[in-house]
Parts: sequence; structure tokens; C-alpha cells
Amino acid sequence: MVNLEYLERLKLVSRPWGQKIVASLLLFPNYNIFARVDIRVEGMEHIPRDENVIFAMNHTDRFNYWPFQYKLWSQRCFPYSTVWVKAKYYQNALLARGLDLCNLIPVPSLGYLLEEFFQERFRRKPDKQEYRIFKDLIEGKKDEYGLFLRIGESFAALGESFIEQVRNSYEEIMSRVAEISKAALFEKNLNLIIFPEGTRSVKFGGGKNGLAQLALNTGKKVIPVGCNNSENVYKGSLPFARSGYVLYRVGEPLTPEGALKECQIGVDFKLFSKESRERYEAQFNRATEIIMGRINDLLDSRYRAGAPG
Repeated sequence: MVNLEYLERLKLVSRPWGQKIVASLLLFPNYNIFARVDIRVEGMEHIPRDENVIFAMNHTDRFNYWPFQYKLWSQRCFPYSTVWVKAKYYQNALLARGLDLCNLIPVPSLGYLLEEFFQERFRRKPDKQEYRIFKDLIEGKKDEYGLFLRIGESFAALGESFIEQVRNSYEEIMSRVAEISKAALFEKNLNLIIFPEGTRSVKFGGGKNGLAQLALNTGKKVIPVGCNNSENVYKGSLPFARSGYVLYRVGEPLTPEGALKECQIGVDFKLFSKESRERYEAQFNRATEIIMGRINDLLDSRYRAGAPG
């Protein structure tokens, strides 16, 4: 389970040998010998070589950031990167070890913690009704505790203390995620790749505001990246690419004094906290809207939000 103790043990490095091994022993032969993968990057000049940035990319498939990382690695002039990934991928201990060696940052969601704590208490996963009701209450969307009458056993055993346990754990964990992310950008000479949609989708969807919070808090440039056709190269859940092309369009940096100027908060705030979300929701949402719009503009028409099909 990805909890606070797990994240306390996580150590990022500036030159992750796990990424070097994957690039040299898996991606190079895959892209050049066993298949022919043409990795095209338009707008490479928008990526700084002497500072660390946040890449904001759409997420079409499990591995659509791999060709991008490989292309930058092969240039030998850009910093290495880390990536925000879903904590659920760390449920397999062997896979979790591999992800750690590749310098990735697991980011648990409220839903992930709810399921993990529930299973720890009941030795089973919550059903859909239990999950929905508890998640709404944890997020403060519902105050009608009569809803628990429909899952009486669960409420009797868990009660309000369970809700507070999940809320408090989420705050603590996200505080640690903030520390790791800022250390990556300011201390470890790493770029950070974030998928603001929060989930995979070929059609570009709505964005979550975690990336915007980080950008506004750190003042780091956001580099929008539109990934096209990767889902036709990485068809399934296995990390082996088919022959084809992947096209990345890199947009101009979104800076605190430029595109994100209207969203600046002007005071230090605690990342990913309930207080910050409530106080600065308008700024976070506006920054997210700007970032998502720039990514959308970099996509082929079939991927764009609102496009038919």
C-alpha cells in the first residue's frame, strides 16, 4: 500500500539508473530493431535545457510518456524526469520496486485510500454503493448521514472516525507528495511529467487542478505537450510498442508572468490542503482551464475535447 511510510522511504535521484536500463535494454531495441517507432517532436525548442519544468501531457495509454522520455534521453542535453503515477499500480510489490527504480512518484487518490482502508478493516473491497456513499461523505458532498442506513453494518463498524481517518491520511500523504515533487524540481534537477486529466482517455477530457496548484506554488514553467497516435503504438497493457509513429507537439511555456499571470496568488500556501482548495479554488480552476486549453490546441482533431466521435 502507498501510505505515508512508503512515501517517506521514497528517494528520487538526479540520474536514475532504472530509466537508463529501460531506455537502453527495452526501448532502444523495441523502437529500432523489433519494431520501427518514429518519435516526432515538434516544438523541441520550447523545452529549456538549463532549468526544470513541469510537462503537462494528455494521457492516451499506459506508456505514452515513454517515447517522449526516450527522445529527450537520446538528445543527451535535457534533465531526466519523474512522473506522477497512480498509486494503484504499486499494489504489485515487484512492479512497485520497478517503478521506484525508474524514479516515479506514486500519487494516491481519495478513492484509492478509501478502498485500501476499507479492505484492511473488512477483508473485502467495498461494493459500488458503499464506495460511492463513503467517498461523497469524505469529500463533504453529502451531510445526510441517513444514507448510511443503506449500509448499516459498515457505518456501525466504521462511523465518523473512519471518514476522518481517510481525510487525515490523504492530507498527510499529499503533503509528502508535495515535498517530493518540489524536491524533484528544485533539488534533484528533474523535470516532472503530470497528466492533468488524472486518468487515461483517447479523447481529451477535463482536468484536475493538482498540476495547477504545483505550478502556482513553485513558479515553475508549465510546458504543454500534446501526444498523438501513441495509443496505436502501445495497444495493450504490455510495455512493447508496435511499429508506427508518435507525434508530440510541444507548446510555448506557460509562465507566472505570462499566460498564468491572472491566476497568481501572491502568498505562500500549503499544497493540496483542504484550506488552500477552498480559499484559492477560482485561481486553481482558471489555471487548469488555461493549461488544458493549451494541450487541447496541440492535439490532432480526433483527440480534442468536444470533437465528434
